[in-house]
Amino acid sequence: MLVVIDTGVLVSGLIYPQGTTGEVLRALQDGKFTLLYSKETIMEIVDGLGRKKFRLKYHIVPDDISVLINLIRLRGEAVTPKQRVADCRDPKDDKFLDVALAGVADCLVSGDADVLSMNPYRSIPVVSPGEFLAII
Repeated sequence: MLVVIDTGVLVSGLIYPQGTTGEVLRALQDGKFTLLYSKETIMEIVDGLGRKKFRLKYHIVPDDISVLINLIRLRGEAVTPKQRVADCRDPKDDKFLDVALAGVADCLVSGDADVLSMNPYRSIPVVSPGEFLAII
């Protein structure tokens, strides 16, 4: 199964490993699906988790960031979108739609209301982390 997961879910899974998003990361680690990602996805994770205020608040150390990026690269498939869309209410979330289309994703997982409101997006199911876990 080819899946796009927005960075909010991935970061949340790192911060709250016992929650639903943590279960999504464990499913990725167990190879239950293939994560489609782009260079932009990786950059957003590194930038977000690399902020000092964020690291201090959630006790993130550089090794945590490395482990997450390595997991994405190990269990994922890099996608370079050829076309860009401008369909989401929040333009920052269009990058996930780009990857979903370019990678011919089976679904897109998000906790963001702007993205979830697009279900389905061009026949690609857009689901919450909990809904995704029920699917896999």
